[in-house]
Parts: sequence; C-alpha cells; structure tokens
Amino acid sequence: MRVGVLTGGGDCPGLNAVIRAVVRKGVQEYGYDFVGFRDGWRGPLENDTVRLDIPAVRGILPRGGTILGSSRTNPLKQDDGIRRIKENLAKQEVEALIAIGGEDTLGVATRLSDDYGVPCVGVPKTIDNDLSATDYTFGFDTAVGIATEAIDRLHTTAESHMRVLVCEVMGRHAGWIAIHSGLAGGANVILIPEQRFDVDKVCAWITSRFKASYAPIVVVAEGAMPKDGDMVLKDESLDSFGHVRLSGVGEWLAKEIERRTGKEARTTVLGHIQRGGTPSAFDRWLATRFGLHAIEAVRDGDFGKMVALRGTDIVRVPIAHATAKLKTVDPKLYEEVGVFFG
Repeated sequence: MRVGVLTGGGDCPGLNAVIRAVVRKGVQEYGYDFVGFRDGWRGPLENDTVRLDIPAVRGILPRGGTILGSSRTNPLKQDDGIRRIKENLAKQEVEALIAIGGEDTLGVATRLSDDYGVPCVGVPKTIDNDLSATDYTFGFDTAVGIATEAIDRLHTTAESHMRVLVCEVMGRHAGWIAIHSGLAGGANVILIPEQRFDVDKVCAWITSRFKASYAPIVVVAEGAMPKDGDMVLKDESLDSFGHVRLSGVGEWLAKEIERRTGKEARTTVLGHIQRGGTPSAFDRWLATRFGLHAIEAVRDGDFGKMVALRGTDIVRVPIAHATAKLKTVDPKLYEEVGVFFG
C-alpha cells in the first residue's frame, strides 16, 4: 500500500513526531510506501510531493514545525479542487491519506471521505486545544508552557516598575491557552472568549492588586471580547476558510486600563512564539502515539476516522465529530479560577 501524508493549517510543535511515527511503523511493520504532500492541501491539489521513508524522518522528533510544510489552502473553495485532488492521488497511486491538522484541515478530510470516497484518517493538532472528541491536541502543552514562562518573566519586570502588564495569548475563539497559562503563571486577571468581560470590573481588580502593593498581570486570549462592544481586531482580512486574523485586544485593553485607572499599562503579544520551537515531552509522547494509531487505522481500513485521546487511551472517532463544534472552556472551570482575580 502507498500512503499519503499531509500537514495543514497553522504549524505547531509535534507535527514531525506524528510523521516519524507513521512512517516508522508503516514501513517496519506493514511494509507500506509513503509520499508526503507539501504545504497542506496545496500538495495534492498541485501534485507537489516529497518521498517519505525512514531516512527522511530520522532526527525530526524534537524539531518544531513540519518537514512537509503547511498552508491554509482550501480546496473546497476551488471549482475543480476535489477533482484535482482525486486525480493526483491516483497519479501517485495513493490508497490512503493521513491528514494531520485542526478544524479546517480535518473539515476538508471529512468532506473528501464522507462525500467523495477518498480514504482518509485524521490526526488532531492545534495549539488551541479546541477540537471536540479528543481530550487534548498536541501542540497545546508546548504553547501553554511557553506562555507560562513568559508570564513568569513579566511578573518581575511589572513589579520593578509597578505597572500593569497585559499579556495577549493565542487560542482563537477558545480560552484554553489563556486559562491554563494564566492560572499556572499566577495572573491576577484571565480573560477568555467564552466570557465577555467588563472593563470596569477588570480595572477594579487591578486597583485592588495595587492596594496590596503588587503589580497586576492580565492574561487575555486574542478572541476575548468586552461586554459592551465587538471583537477588537488589527486586521479584518479573511483567510481561505473565512477566518479573521485575531489580535489587538491586548493593546486596546492596556489603553483602557491606563485611561480608567491612571496606572501605566504595557502590552506583550506572544503571537507565533507559542507555535515555534521544540515540542514538550508530553506533545512528543501524544503526537507519537497519534501517529502509531493513525497508521493502524489505515491498516484496518477504518477510514473516515480520527485518532483521539480519551483519558490515557487512544481511540478512533468519526472525523466529523471533531469538527462539528468547537471545544470551549466550561463556565464552571472559569468560575473556579476566579478566586485568584484581583
């Protein structure tokens, strides 16, 4: 059997670990041949490939990013996109396709599998941890670790100048990175997309913190929104999947805090730092296990499925279950951490 592999959407630590596990087990145990498609769905659209064998994946376990490249190409937006993909898979004699990605990449895989008969297996990745049907996605743990270290560093500089420091983290429309890193980093305010925030209440928490002779740290998710207002954006352009580029709420909030409290406030936007660099041990472990189970699903002919983490077990679920809705932060969890605000 010849198996195709692609990585789509935003890059994240752990992608190479999946590729390595898929190829190692597929070659060593099943005698499969592999072809990698470059830059997400652009690869099968344009028949842009690279050979994947054991020498090609040697030494990539600790590397961030992806040796296959990635993109946000959406073949469903092109009139002949599905036809071109099916033709190029046939040209490459690919009998199964492993799609490693988040909501958008797996959404395309769902359509290809369910509507067009392309044999696909999905592997969930995103630093946002917002995919349903899996407890965790790889990339999330690394992003949280990076954000937590940044918050730790912000504490000392904030206290040196007794100013407010606002740290904007990624996560799109889910607050998982913000609530995990904010709690781990001892933030005094955590703002997430699932709960619209009251700027006056935020300022009250900040004022209370200063009265206790501490400099406040505010962690805000990029998709967080004020109670009275709309999402704050620097750039309203859309990608090929119709998503707006998030960022800007941290800078806006710092100005509001300074205006309303009279205290100096600065912003740190972590941005793509959270995506880059070597994956954590947990993400290497999870990504490797996902890869091993993905190639087992191919062997079993169990297509239209995605591998997922449930507790400590790897299970298979319909890919459509992962993309049906976003996994967001439970209000009870947000309420739980509220004792540390202010």
